[in-house]
Parts: sequence; C-alpha cells; structure tokens
Amino acid sequence: MTVKAKTKNIGISAKKIRPLVNLLRGKKAVDAVSILSFMPSNSSEVLLELIKSAIANAESMQYGTKDELVISTIYADKSTSMRRWRARARGRAGTFDRPQSHIFVELTDNTIQEEN
Repeated sequence: MTVKAKTKNIGISAKKIRPLVNLLRGKKAVDAVSILSFMPSNSSEVLLELIKSAIANAESMQYGTKDELVISTIYADKSTSMRRWRARARGRAGTFDRPQSHIFVELTDNTIQEEN
C-alpha cells in the first residue's frame, strides 16, 4: 500500500528544495528523518515535517511500521509566485517575485517491493 502526504504554498522556491528531494528519493523513511534532522537549511525543516506526517498517516492507517516504509515518490513543483514591489530610485516601484512551491511525498511498504 502507498501513503501520500503533501504540503502546498511553501514560501521556499522549488529550485532550493529539489537538491534535498533528490537526496531522499528511494531511501527508508527513518533514514530520511535522520538525514534531514542534521541539515542546516530551512527547506530541510519543511521536508522533515512532511515526512513525519506521512509516517504518521501510515501508522494511523496501519499500513506498516515506520521501519518498513520507503520513500517511493517525492517531488517539488513550482507554485504561484507572490508579486511584490520595492521602492526604487526617483519615486518609482520595482517589482519582484517571491516564489512558492508544492511538495509531494509517497511512502510504500518495503515488504511489497521485495516480493515483486
């Protein structure tokens, strides 16, 4: 069985989250939690919270223990950007974007993958 968790409109760009996402793909969920807990970036805190949520979803639905769960699918997509402005020279306004992203995680039971 698969368990899904997602978070939307995170105030971090997908470009900054993708290196961590690529690091975690295919790892056990417990190992991913230990890796992320020692990462210094702000995006690791968001990913850590999301993976813990997916583990809690799996345990509440009784799909397996957290030691058997593997991250099968994880990706970060670009979301809408907030348009902001900043004061510029000669009384003008300059616009800039604040990017946001969506993160999706899917955990599978390790015993099912070993049988196939």
